[in-house]
Amino acid sequence: LQPKIVPKRLGTTRKEPREPHIPSSLIKEIFRHFAKMPVTRDAFKIVEKCSERYFQQLSNDLEAYTHHAGRKTVEAADLEVLMRRQGLVTDKMPLNVLIERYLPLEYRKLLIPIAVSGNKVIPRK
Repeated sequence: LQPKIVPKRLGTTRKEPREPHIPSSLIKEIFRHFAKMPVTRDAFKIVEKCSERYFQQLSNDLEAYTHHAGRKTVEAADLEVLMRRQGLVTDKMPLNVLIERYLPLEYRKLLIPIAVSGNKVIPRK
């Protein structure tokens, strides 16, 4: 018995790279949480499209801030500047208050530094 030889595929059948997108289930869950009422499919498609465009613009703005600062990595300060320009973060409403108000405890622990015994701060910067 001889092994069957399988011809190699040619690289001509490439698929186009797809852009990543936010899952519809996540958008629906977030919208239901804040709207607290049912929504029709047509209206949800519009909400989904607006969410995609919003996050695309958010990403472009963060990229521009990072490029302007001469870095290749987005930092928390870039996000805070963006949120301040959008009016979400103000002197009366700092970023930590928004985090405490809208995120669950496990995410708060990751984002807000907390002093613990032994003079340790979690999370480290």
